[in-house]
Amino acid sequence: MPTEPRHQFYETDEKVTLSVMVKDVQEDKLSVKITERSAEFEYEDYKLTLDPLKAKIHPEQSGYRVGKVKVEIWLVKRAPARWGNLVSEGGEEPPLIPSMAPPAATSDTLPAHRKHKNWEGLANTELSKEKEKTTSDDPNAGGDAALNGFFQQIYGNADEDTKRAMMKSFQESGGTALSTNWDEVKKGKVETKPPKGAEERKYGV
Repeated sequence: MPTEPRHQFYETDEKVTLSVMVKDVQEDKLSVKITERSAEFEYEDYKLTLDPLKAKIHPEQSGYRVGKVKVEIWLVKRAPARWGNLVSEGGEEPPLIPSMAPPAATSDTLPAHRKHKNWEGLANTELSKEKEKTTSDDPNAGGDAALNGFFQQIYGNADEDTKRAMMKSFQESGGTALSTNWDEVKKGKVETKPPKGAEERKYGV
């Protein structure tokens, strides 16, 4: 009998990103099926079925990518709103209320007492703000865009402490510092480090 894999998700008003925690997935043996109201993951002895989804999605705009430690599936919502849960308990699509709150992460598997700041959710939210560019869109795509992709790759393959360190140092330093050492970063606020020859200016000063 197939086993349901450990998984978690976070969402914005526009899409849901689902992380299925299965390591070393061979893509030719993986099956991911996405319809307007369902999503299904199947790999070897693992199977995860989300049917019916909380609301309708755009299957043609949704998709997935395979990483070393997980498979990430993104579902693009038809109507901007917060779901709260992945699956609808009833057969009909419930009315959804658009959210004014910032993106929040939630988990289908983590117990309630293990509440902590979801650095992965924050990181992916920040990275999603940057539209991926190609050289046809931007002649300089090989610069900042390539660097952004490089950092995304590092982040996607990092352990939880490294991810927290990267996000905390990047946010608190205003994007001027990036550390992967959580033991050092967790000790206190990461100071802003402006480039050589520049000085830090507070907003409104």
